[in-house]
Amino acid sequence: MQKTEEKTVMVWFRNDLRASDQASLSEAINSGHAVIGVYFLDPRHYRETRYGFNKTGYFRTRFLLETLRELRDSLAELNIPLIIEKGKPEELLPQLSDTYNITEVHLQREWTSEELAVSEKVKAQLHIPVKEHFDQFLFHPDDIPYENFDQIPEVFTAFRKTLEKQSPVRPVQNIGKPKKSISLNKSDIPEPEELGLESRITDHRTAFPFRGGMKQAKKRLEYYIWDTQKIKYYKKTRNGLVGTDYSSKFSPWLANGSLSPREIYHQIKKFEDRVAENQSTYWLIFELIWRDYFKYISLKHGDKIFHLGGIKNRDYDWERDEKKLESWISGSTAEPFVNANMIELRETGWMSNRGRQNVASYWAKELAQDWRIGAAYFESTLIDYDVHSNWGNWMYNSGVGNDPRDRKFNISSQAERYDSNGRFRRLWLQANIFRELA
Repeated sequence: MQKTEEKTVMVWFRNDLRASDQASLSEAINSGHAVIGVYFLDPRHYRETRYGFNKTGYFRTRFLLETLRELRDSLAELNIPLIIEKGKPEELLPQLSDTYNITEVHLQREWTSEELAVSEKVKAQLHIPVKEHFDQFLFHPDDIPYENFDQIPEVFTAFRKTLEKQSPVRPVQNIGKPKKSISLNKSDIPEPEELGLESRITDHRTAFPFRGGMKQAKKRLEYYIWDTQKIKYYKKTRNGLVGTDYSSKFSPWLANGSLSPREIYHQIKKFEDRVAENQSTYWLIFELIWRDYFKYISLKHGDKIFHLGGIKNRDYDWERDEKKLESWISGSTAEPFVNANMIELRETGWMSNRGRQNVASYWAKELAQDWRIGAAYFESTLIDYDVHSNWGNWMYNSGVGNDPRDRKFNISSQAERYDSNGRFRRLWLQANIFRELA
């Protein structure tokens, strides 16, 4: 690296991988200095966790690297280079700061333990301002009607109704170009195999055949809301299991921040104004509020979302049975509906919302297994893994979270209701397993 004399501002990208409606990027550009972006492929994200799974599996890693390619090219259009480094941020960022004469660093604020620990280590090493921005919410924390996070309700409905009445959604931020620029060599982006992951091919039956990246996200947004107007039927189709259009499929892009919830919200509002407003258009906003809710719950409860007793501190008699885990992951349990969903997840990195609730309930409530193992498997495998939604939903389905009724799914009844013709199970199960349903 050649040392730079010109002062520059750095944007440290994490789960905000977009060049539109991006607070850190906007603030950096407004500084008047040249801007450099950086992303770290942290080796800790590709190691095996204490639950026995790679923290980030192949499908999510591939989606991330696709996203980084698009981010690099989108930033280049703004005359902003993106440096992509393999290594730990706390070791590499101070070196980059010195090399490129960085005057300040902007990043999205994270608060879960692992991300927070890395942020604190970086700040301890740097002697320049590090400015963190809340930028993953629909409702910004400064705009909610609670004095502190301890006041966040334990029941979603109370949270939703309050915010719908009292909290505005901020407009989408326009991103300009820096007044000054710096020229750097284009960073190479590795393949997943170079990060130590075993190569996989997505099964052709997948309901999520899409690529990562901001432009891909906006293409899907345009398709789902405007080109096909599928959003008009979202509430009716959202519990579907087969195909690309039963739901919006926005979640993977939301999860790594290549699409902001505000961008979705304002497109829906524009659609309601120009085309139609109905239960379905509202229901997609409703789901965005659920996403916010789990983020606020993790802000309120901190590391409790990772504890066995969850945020309710409940003491269940959980088990850890390796044979049951193997059966659940491989799709060889006594429940064909669970099996079909688990095979889909293993072969594609995707599972429907309806499937997730059923396989989680089966793991925690039927098999009585440590729910955190299931959550960790989802973390490794799901393309759209989001720390708050994943662990929040797993707590909810396991009886240690925000479900006031502590529901347990009747798997057979759910299969009959949502896969009454057996199409989904036929799609993913071997013919001999499925014979009784044919």
